[in-house]
Amino acid sequence: MKLGDVELDQEPTFDLDSKVRVLKKIRNDGTFPGKRIGETLANKGDEGYIISIGTYLQTAYIYSVHFLETNSVVGCLGKELEQVTEN
Repeated sequence: MKLGDVELDQEPTFDLDSKVRVLKKIRNDGTFPGKRIGETLANKGDEGYIISIGTYLQTAYIYSVHFLETNSVVGCLGKELEQVTEN
């Protein structure tokens, strides 16, 4: 996608129940209750499952990822995730 493209014009990259991996450290931008701004919510390499798909600023999909190891649910943009394929 190019700058200015609206991701919502396309189907979501990931499906519900997809196993995904975080590509970068995810920090609280102030939208995660009970955590300080800047606090780490997920680390690069953490794996979890998509449990819901919403929208962000009417331009992008936001994927709610349930990280089983920490039992937390974090909203991630598609560019912050990659699909995990089981062998």
